[in-house]
Amino acid sequence: MKKPELLAPAGNLEKLKYAIVYGADAVYVGGKDFSLRAKADNFSLEELEEGINFAHERGKKVYVAINIFPHNEDLEAMPSFIKRVALMGADAFILSDPGVFTLVKELVPHIKIHLSTQANSINWRSCIFWHNIGVNRIILARELSLKEIKEIREKVPETLELEVFVHGSMCISYSGRCLLSNYLTFRDANRGECAHPCRYKYYLVEEKRPGQYFPVFEDERGTYIFNSKDLCMLDKLPLLLETGINSLKIEGRMKSLHYVAQVTKLYREAIDIAVENPDGFVFKEEWKQELLKITHREYTHAFYFGKPDVNAQIYTSSTYSKEYEFVGVVKEYNKDTKKAFIEQRNPVKVGDKIEILSPDKKSFSFVINKMWDMEGNEIDKAPHPKQIFQIEVDIPLKPYDILRKPAE
Repeated sequence: MKKPELLAPAGNLEKLKYAIVYGADAVYVGGKDFSLRAKADNFSLEELEEGINFAHERGKKVYVAINIFPHNEDLEAMPSFIKRVALMGADAFILSDPGVFTLVKELVPHIKIHLSTQANSINWRSCIFWHNIGVNRIILARELSLKEIKEIREKVPETLELEVFVHGSMCISYSGRCLLSNYLTFRDANRGECAHPCRYKYYLVEEKRPGQYFPVFEDERGTYIFNSKDLCMLDKLPLLLETGINSLKIEGRMKSLHYVAQVTKLYREAIDIAVENPDGFVFKEEWKQELLKITHREYTHAFYFGKPDVNAQIYTSSTYSKEYEFVGVVKEYNKDTKKAFIEQRNPVKVGDKIEILSPDKKSFSFVINKMWDMEGNEIDKAPHPKQIFQIEVDIPLKPYDILRKPAE
């Protein structure tokens, strides 16, 4: 069985580095403009160049999204961006608009083109059409079943790569083609400014009773009628690999560094095991527990085994579950003093039970008995964002290790 690429999200330069260190074969990113995740931190041109170099030095790839549906005004600055990013060595552009496609082909014909899921590719003839005019990879629509994906793989040329989402948030609109955000908030989801109205709580107003708001109940559970569960295919990887897919994609350019690291690590381990021994693949209980430690909604297999029913929605709340808090990252470790230098991300204090997430070893826990500031003065807490402090740890830590603790 051919091992597929593991493709992770990178909402900024730091997340790019963590995704690669934690096992991604490639990452997808966006610049400050032209990307459908405008609310993510995204990359300046200087950061993008640093990220591409970081990835290439480790044998990994970087795909750059220019997947908005552009208006005329968006096209003015796009050629300059395309040419500069191509010179940096980007491995592919992710796009969805035919006009952007022709622009990339004219300016940088050597750069590979990945067709975004926004293009709604749901059949093999559509895939062949795009391949015939120069698309190298199709990111298939999320509304396809395993059976449909397998048929597409069988009927398109081997030279056409196929990519699917395996984990992350689901959009209530067909392949993300949403008009709700623009209608309700004047923020265009198709130009990267989605306000996520699918997570809002809705009421019904009757025409002749203005000002009277009636709850919308599908049943007794509540009113969040557009609120989908999160996709997770970690437990079904062998079935997904049987389709012959080329790339498995994790959603989440707006998710936390902790999310990117944890999900990437889990899928890296599971993919390696599934490829080596697909018949002996067993979903580990520890994987399930690790999935619950990141910020998440309830999980679903979405469309992979047929159209989702009412159980694929969450009716009672739009909030995430969070069993653990991300509290810091390791910047340095001194083997002689056994002290680690930590950059704080959320408040942490003496007495907290800390768990270490590491790219190359199992998680382990310890209690913080003492803390020091950078001058060596003893402190009892680190309340300030990105504050650097020291703790004593017998087990050696290293950069890119992550500290987390049970949520209070």
